[in-house]
Amino acid sequence: MLIRYFGKNVCWKIRRRFYHKRNFSATAGSDKTDLERIRNIGIMAHIDAGKTTTTERMLFYSGSIPNMGEVHDGNTVTDFMEQERQRGITIASAAVTFAWKGHRLNLIDTPGHIDFTMGVEQTLGALDGAVVILDSSAGVEAQTTTVWRQADRYSLPRIVYCNKMDRADADFDMCLTSIETKFDVTPLPVQIPLKNNSELSIVDLLTLETVTFDRSNQGRKVQRQKLEDPEALSLARERRRSLTDKLSELDDNLADKIIEQESLDDIPGELLLESLRRTTLAQRGVPVLLGSSYKNVGVQLLMDAAVFYLPSPNHHQKAKLYSCFRESFAARAFKVIHDKQRGPITFFRVFTGKLSKGQRVYNVQREKTEQGGKLYAAYADDYEEIAEVSEGNIAALGGLKSTITGDLLTGSVTAVARAKEILQRRDVEEADRRGLFDPARVPDPVFFCSIEPPSMAYQSALDTALQELEREDPSLRVSVDSETGQTVLSGMGELHIEIIKERIRTEYKIHADLGPLQIAYKETIGRRIKDSFELHHVVGSTKHDVTVTMSLIDCYEGEELLLMDNTRESASNLAAVHPRFMGAVKSGVSSALNCGPRLGCPVIKVGVKLHWLEVGKGTSETMVASAVSQCIRKLLEDAGVVLLEPIMRLEIVTPEAYAPGVLGDLGRRRTEIQEITVRRDDKIIRSLAPLSELLGYATKLRILTSGTGNFSLEFDSYKRMGPLEEQQAIKNVTGF
Repeated sequence: MLIRYFGKNVCWKIRRRFYHKRNFSATAGSDKTDLERIRNIGIMAHIDAGKTTTTERMLFYSGSIPNMGEVHDGNTVTDFMEQERQRGITIASAAVTFAWKGHRLNLIDTPGHIDFTMGVEQTLGALDGAVVILDSSAGVEAQTTTVWRQADRYSLPRIVYCNKMDRADADFDMCLTSIETKFDVTPLPVQIPLKNNSELSIVDLLTLETVTFDRSNQGRKVQRQKLEDPEALSLARERRRSLTDKLSELDDNLADKIIEQESLDDIPGELLLESLRRTTLAQRGVPVLLGSSYKNVGVQLLMDAAVFYLPSPNHHQKAKLYSCFRESFAARAFKVIHDKQRGPITFFRVFTGKLSKGQRVYNVQREKTEQGGKLYAAYADDYEEIAEVSEGNIAALGGLKSTITGDLLTGSVTAVARAKEILQRRDVEEADRRGLFDPARVPDPVFFCSIEPPSMAYQSALDTALQELEREDPSLRVSVDSETGQTVLSGMGELHIEIIKERIRTEYKIHADLGPLQIAYKETIGRRIKDSFELHHVVGSTKHDVTVTMSLIDCYEGEELLLMDNTRESASNLAAVHPRFMGAVKSGVSSALNCGPRLGCPVIKVGVKLHWLEVGKGTSETMVASAVSQCIRKLLEDAGVVLLEPIMRLEIVTPEAYAPGVLGDLGRRRTEIQEITVRRDDKIIRSLAPLSELLGYATKLRILTSGTGNFSLEFDSYKRMGPLEEQQAIKNVTGF
């Protein structure tokens, strides 16, 4: 009856919200929810490994949704954007909350494509643990390595789930080997696969039981029975003994128990479970599970593992760092979206204290106090209003106009000052302190292009759209070319730019025109150089005089761009300079290095040392900044600026028969082959290649491999170009 009145999609949302409310009748993260029973986890993997399918099964088995959607049908909960459903990939992270065995799981499904890796980076600061999914026929792939390194930076405990184990070419042992060799960690397999007439079952090594999933019931009925097959039982005991032995090397408590019993075989499963949890939380080893999410096998065991092995908010290392705020509210924003009805919505994770709807919050990075609006429990693209959210939980807040992803939200300026004092007394490392209070690190874009509205009547609407999209996605940069006046769009890849164009068309109804893609080159100097510059300028009746001596340092890798000369004479001069003029010097340095003399590209790998500064009476700060900027530009021209091009890590998977043609084509693209490995009938080619040689490479690879090959790209470094390549790059950019 409801379908007749409201339509299928609306009814599905009503039913989904009913299931959500049934599970969470209290406010999200109310004080009634024990922190020990909360898990904030992310799902990360290479593209097409099965993240979204696994998330959909979790929601189904937890009772949050009545029916499972499929990626290829475009009806999954977490892939709700139109571009995601059309392409079958995850573009933006999505947060969902569900209950499992008395625990609350706040789960974030993250993007798998390298162009949207910033979406993964944004969420890691809000998580306590992660599930890394592998395609069991491929093992560790390029983007898997990237997300693993990202999780390392945030010290996240992880478990690994080998998906698609039902495939004929799935290889569990190969996955374990690739985890150990590529991640340099100890894999701890707690299960092994058991295939019988193409039906996949799982052997639990802790209990030596066979776990089967009833296909007629969509895998909801899980059956356990003692392993009786002699051959399988012998293998399982051998693998259990190996697991116990590995754990004893990583966990002293278990080692003591083994020494006491003088046996690896008689250790109870409960002791192994406790040892696995200790080892995982200490990040000394990684539990490895298996299954086939699409075939509804193993997902419930994965949910159990997330509860057993991954930390609660109390047990993660960030808990100690954020405890400097004590009872005050402190949260990290990890996503911003613009809803047509609700306006900007900021997703955040609460680390200490609690937040009520309508409460004012202080943004540490923007140094602004903002008025919060309505508070929501987020469920992908659906929202339920709540009155309050407390420590350890994830929620969404409306009304914030300046907050962007990565910002730290607190209760007040006073709370921030008090927290900094506590950290100083604790002698916390500078890197951790900066990670807490400094803006999030955003990678530099490697592509850019111009963007124009279909007519001037749409210019204002396009500016608004770009402003909102840039706030949602910090890896997207929007700027205006000072010479041409064109709006320039910069992004992480061809797909990234294409998705932005589609979103502008579908969400904002603007058919914007994009110029040809250009490579984001950088500039640097070929040698060290030192010189002085004098500025004498009269404005009205005021005379401005500045004398500055600076030097440029080549091959500089430090974080501080402006260095001071510490020799006796220079130090005496610089100590007498007023702090406001030093601020102007830094502004001039930043301005000059932001636009190099060759192609107007940013100047990198260059340090600036200040040796001498004299400022005449009445001289303005603007004139000081201008003098510094002109001095640096003169130094850049005299030193000889060279172009740097982005070099990408390229991984190609191709059938062996097509490998010679692929390698021959790479040889014509200035590619440096790093490694060639074999995976059954496929060749894996890993290389370093200039980005300029890879424009349109997807089409070329399809032709070379008859549509069977695929590749992935990741930025590696900037490298100096040869004279001929530099000349061609200048011609491509300037036209002559």
